[in-house]
Amino acid sequence: MTDSKPILVGIDGSEYSPAALRLAGRLSSALAAPLQVVTCLGMSDFYLPEHLPPGGDLDTEAELEAVARRNMEQALDRAFGQERPEHLSAVVRVGSPAKVLVEESRNAQMLVLGRRGRGGLLGQLMGSVSAACSAHAHCPVLVVGQDAGEDHGSTP
Repeated sequence: MTDSKPILVGIDGSEYSPAALRLAGRLSSALAAPLQVVTCLGMSDFYLPEHLPPGGDLDTEAELEAVARRNMEQALDRAFGQERPEHLSAVVRVGSPAKVLVEESRNAQMLVLGRRGRGGLLGQLMGSVSAACSAHAHCPVLVVGQDAGEDHGSTP
């Protein structure tokens, strides 16, 4: 399996992350490919109150990275519980999520993302990161809706 290009999944800790992770996990298993999970540490992401610890400001990049890692671990737990895929790696990268994921896609056979679009023109079917990655990634991109990761009684 180590010779195979990974299935890359970008997560942000949103409600769409577990669905993207579960689907990417099934794809990596079916294709006998490693699963590479990436979350990005972009400053604007962590000014959202839902990501900050109660009553505290984060001053250093190390503190922000710790929050990102905690959010990533929570998403992995929601997606897989104790049954994580065997060849899973998870990293935090610093930078704009779209730029980081497009660069990481150079070495992937597929990029899987959650659909995080909100409101706006035509209800924004996908978020800006998903749109940018779909337009610029170096591999196929699969954008997953929230319910795509649910088990509907089918096998992978």
